[in-house]
Amino acid sequence: MSTEHPPLTTTPITTAILRGAVELEQTAHGVLPHRLPAWARAQCADPQLAMAEAQPSGVRLVFRTRATTVELDALPTKSVYVGAPPRPGGAYDLLVDGRPAGRAEVTGGNTRTIDMTAGTAEHRPGPPGTLRFGDLPAGEKDVEIWLPHNETTELVALRTDAPVEPVPDRGRPVWLHHGSSISQGSTAASPSTTWPALAARLGGVELINLSLGGGALLDPFTARTMRDTPADLISVKIGINLVNADLMRLRAFTPAVHGFLDTIREGHPTTPLLVVSPILCPIHEDTPGPSAPDFSGMADGQLRFLAAGDPAERASGKLTLNVVRDELAAIVRQRSPEDPNLRYLDGRELYGEADHADLPLPDDLHPDATTHRRMATRFADLTFTNPGCFTSV
Repeated sequence: MSTEHPPLTTTPITTAILRGAVELEQTAHGVLPHRLPAWARAQCADPQLAMAEAQPSGVRLVFRTRATTVELDALPTKSVYVGAPPRPGGAYDLLVDGRPAGRAEVTGGNTRTIDMTAGTAEHRPGPPGTLRFGDLPAGEKDVEIWLPHNETTELVALRTDAPVEPVPDRGRPVWLHHGSSISQGSTAASPSTTWPALAARLGGVELINLSLGGGALLDPFTARTMRDTPADLISVKIGINLVNADLMRLRAFTPAVHGFLDTIREGHPTTPLLVVSPILCPIHEDTPGPSAPDFSGMADGQLRFLAAGDPAERASGKLTLNVVRDELAAIVRQRSPEDPNLRYLDGRELYGEADHADLPLPDDLHPDATTHRRMATRFADLTFTNPGCFTSV
């Protein structure tokens, strides 16, 4: 009896089998998923935003197949931070019929070396790599490959030992979410275990994650992107990056939030819309930003952050997390009589003081992998479970 395996067939990577991306850019190697469209990227020269939006958090290849072997060629861009411990390589999660079935990493790729103190970045090119998932179950199945949430990823080629076809629309609601690096995934274990990805699975919804590490700054182009993106449920998690960056005072913050919500409502006038305030972050609860890296604890291999502002500056309108929460709650109360599908969720219901005592933020800013799971369960219970924020409107 022959033991030869069937040859692998290449399937073009198009939007038919890619979910969670706003746009695909053709590159010299293949396609690069973007989470902001080209016109939006052209309106901001911030290299941090450019890096974050090209990291495909929530983006996944989704297809139906009888294949038992899947290969993916990809060109990652891995980030190295001067003075910080090496970061783990970006993970690719395999799900089969919605259940975790494997995890792999692509070696090689480009390297971006970032000096946070000097504000510089150096790019070094490298070759694409290949990941292989073998011994998949026989028979027809839905296959998902979740791309790294923290690593720019150009998709070069998809190969399988049986034909691939798009998964039919099964009528699952689309959840559009925007937030900071915490929602992008920060220190989650893998792309399918960020808190939004886990919450989406618990809620039975399709995720589009427009969260941007360091870039949840009430930018008008982000609001217009959300306005133009089809969705059945929308949430915006606002506050931590505005404090991190010390970007605006209270006088500018309030109308900026109104303008952001107004723009979303232009395209989604009655869609359930949830405003989420920051989770607990003790360094910034009552101390303004900016946030600054703290290298003093590097002996234990952990980069930490500190609040570089002065609490007395609140009197001049500087933002803290408590100021942000109070103002967001007031904005939602003001708008709700004319917008009955608008809701507010205090982020401390996802991660609060009791959680911090149990699971402190490892770097004083971002939650760890266990906390991502806890936040996902809490969010799903508060929003997708009846009566939740997304089911009671």
